[in-house]
Amino acid sequence: NCKGNQTYVTEFVFLGLSQDPHTQVLLFFLFLIIYLLTVLGNLLIVVLIHIDSRLHTPMYFFLRNLSFADLCFSTTTVPQVLVHFLVKRKTISFAGCSTQIVVLLLVGGTECALLAVMSYDRYVAVCKPLHYTTIMTHRVCAQLATGSWASGAFVSLVDTTFMLCLPYRGNNIINHFFCEPPALLKLASADTYRTEMAIFAMGVAILLAPVSLILVSYWNIISTVIQMQSGEGRLKAFSTCGSHLTVVVLFYGSAIFAYMRPNSKIMNERDKVISVFYSAVTPMLNPIIYSLRNKDVKGALRRVTANRFFESGNL
Repeated sequence: NCKGNQTYVTEFVFLGLSQDPHTQVLLFFLFLIIYLLTVLGNLLIVVLIHIDSRLHTPMYFFLRNLSFADLCFSTTTVPQVLVHFLVKRKTISFAGCSTQIVVLLLVGGTECALLAVMSYDRYVAVCKPLHYTTIMTHRVCAQLATGSWASGAFVSLVDTTFMLCLPYRGNNIINHFFCEPPALLKLASADTYRTEMAIFAMGVAILLAPVSLILVSYWNIISTVIQMQSGEGRLKAFSTCGSHLTVVVLFYGSAIFAYMRPNSKIMNERDKVISVFYSAVTPMLNPIIYSLRNKDVKGALRRVTANRFFESGNL
């Protein structure tokens, strides 16, 4: 149990990604470009799927949820990082740090569950095409999406409860560029074994369990595709699943490395790079991967652009 107000630290100081002023300026512009691409790309996907009725299918319903989660994930960390590149003292209040962890775990856990749900959707589409519309009904899709957000909320509640019950006294310098459990645990003024076990257990539930479901889904998909007689059918099936599989490898690979290993007392530069990857780079890459490899999304963009141009011409 949390024993009263054990927290004496009122703010944390980040060491950031670099101490060199010139490097920080370069990183500012790099992160600004990444963030703008993330916002524009994910907003574009959300808007296109909402506007174009041809994209009102289960796959794009889940993709819209994923894009919204990516927007939240990136916005929770990157704007603060941009500000910190321009100031000498990089601080965040204890309440701000706690909020950042809550939102990151909520949205990150939701993304993990959504990627597993999307693999199940692809499995049904490829392996049971005749039953797809009866299995992936609007109600089922809504339940799967709600379950994904609920699982993210549960993981966030458990992890943050254990994290924030630890006492933080004296040392308030985080060798990182945003608040996340592995970095904050290193500052706790008490034994963190129970908290580490709780985070590990939640990691198994929200990282390894979905990965297992994804592997099973793709094993069945590949088995089905190999048996297809039509070369065109194989190509279509692989291209449909290729985008999703690319996103899965990028996101899960970096997240598992960060959360599913013993917590060392030292945060090194490699850990920071991994964190940059799943907190900033992956949310930017997701819409690019899906839009560049997807004819439906590109077609919807052309139709919306043509309609807007036609309407402005009539005016």
